[in-house]
Amino acid sequence: MSRDQGQAQHRLSPARVLDLDPLLDDPATRIVVCCGSGGVGKTTTAAALGLRAAERGRKVVVLTIDPARRLAQSMGIDSLDNTPRRVKGVEGDGELHAMMLDMKRTFDEIVEAHADPERASAILSNPFYQSLSAGFAGTQEYMAMEKLGQLRARDEWDLIVVDTPPSRSALDFLDAPKRLGSFLDGKLIRVLLAPAKVGGRAGMKFLNVGMSMMTGALGKLLGGQLLKDVQTFVAAMDSMFGGFRTRADATYKLLQAPGTAFLVVAAPERDALREAAYFVERLAAESMPLAGLVLNRVHGSGAAQLSAERALAAAENLDLAHTETEDEAETGVENLEDPRIVDQDGGKAGLRNSPDPHGSSEPPATEPAPEPATGPATAPGSGSSPSADQLTAGLLRLHAERMHLLSREQRTRDRFTALHPEVAVAEVAALPGDVHDLAGLRDIGNRLASPRPELPEAGDD
Repeated sequence: MSRDQGQAQHRLSPARVLDLDPLLDDPATRIVVCCGSGGVGKTTTAAALGLRAAERGRKVVVLTIDPARRLAQSMGIDSLDNTPRRVKGVEGDGELHAMMLDMKRTFDEIVEAHADPERASAILSNPFYQSLSAGFAGTQEYMAMEKLGQLRARDEWDLIVVDTPPSRSALDFLDAPKRLGSFLDGKLIRVLLAPAKVGGRAGMKFLNVGMSMMTGALGKLLGGQLLKDVQTFVAAMDSMFGGFRTRADATYKLLQAPGTAFLVVAAPERDALREAAYFVERLAAESMPLAGLVLNRVHGSGAAQLSAERALAAAENLDLAHTETEDEAETGVENLEDPRIVDQDGGKAGLRNSPDPHGSSEPPATEPAPEPATGPATAPGSGSSPSADQLTAGLLRLHAERMHLLSREQRTRDRFTALHPEVAVAEVAALPGDVHDLAGLRDIGNRLASPRPELPEAGDD
């Protein structure tokens, strides 16, 4: 590293350290939302935080939307569904409950709760509704918001920890209520609702005359039966649309309330931290409370004082010494193998040091040629097992690779910190395997609460 680069690193402010225990212990904290791009450890982070809060005395429910079901496995539960289930094996005075969002069941519950039995039955049996509730774009995110609102309204838990959906974009969770409102207020819905609102034959006449071109086009696009199913669904849901909007607005305000804390989860990689920076900016624009950044899978080293450059230089020196030793041994073997060279010292010395022009390097005819040398003269490391120097050089190169990885992660983290110096960061070390039980989640919780950063601060040698 050049002197200028080192000075530039020293000018960078160190990342603020995120202390999570005060956040989890504060009774005013009622909702913690773990968000971020896919594959960065949101589910594990949410479960570990929930377990830690429960073992510190709070009554916690963890809501996950992760279809991989890792949360259920790590908590020792056979399966999770739309009903919170208590987790056994929690230490301390608190309680931990866990559940996995069932998108369709949540939608069914909304219909059953806000429509009379006859209308609810018509909606639930409608083919278009069945497709919509099972996988319509954005439905999962909206239903996560609905379920969060339901859990908070029950006021049964001290703390709700939310693992946001594994969406293409981390912003889908925040956008879901607005997207639903736009859908419900859209022109298509108004067109499909028009016959029901006008009513009877007048409505059919209105549809056939005023909207014939529109419905004709929709009929070709969707098919006549599907269009009819959509119209029936929209007419049956008309009385509920206002409730959807009202609850969506209420949940959105709940996310902005002081009792909510957002944790952006990322890995120390360029794309993940770029997404995290975008989300931090969006949360600020929406006036939503950000607690900090959880940086998962951070690599460390117990010998960080040995730089990659010094490690590589030492490995090269060992390789060079090994090669020279090997060459010398091979030369010794060749000298012993060639009878014309074995006693060359005497003959050549005579030629160089004596004026006698008849000196000869040829051995006497009666002297037998020596056998090729073996044993101690064999080159070190020429067998199947590597020498100590070779092993040491290999380890030094592995260390250099690790230090280069640490350097890349530190530069990525420092770029994020330079853009958002106000965001506190908690770093969690990369583990050798997956977390699959409460002990593993407890370990992650301990690491999350530890104030010690895994990456060295900018400018450290």
